[in-house]
Amino acid sequence: MALLTAVSVTSAATTVTAAAVSASDTIAAADIGVNGALLNVINGGGGSINVTLSDPGTTGVGNAGTTVAQAVANGADRWFRISPGHVNPSTGVATVAYSGTTSVTYKLIRC
Repeated sequence: MALLTAVSVTSAATTVTAAAVSASDTIAAADIGVNGALLNVINGGGGSINVTLSDPGTTGVGNAGTTVAQAVANGADRWFRISPGHVNPSTGVATVAYSGTTSVTYKLIRC
């Protein structure tokens, strides 16, 4: 599990460099802040992968939050909005899991 590095985009031009993902990554609450963050998953691999954002919440009767895997086709990229609600209060991080990591990179931008 690796802590992803976020970049702040300013009014000047900002270069955001892609970096490799791990099977399960985390994003610090400080990088998500109150406005959230944008995660760009870039799949340079030969097959489709799934990206799952963990839901640390519970329902009104105490059931675990629902997670839904989202596909990123090979040779494509997708943007995911990470909200403060994705942060697990006991760990202080949001968790992102990938079904494949070969040739998969990310860009993380603070909102």
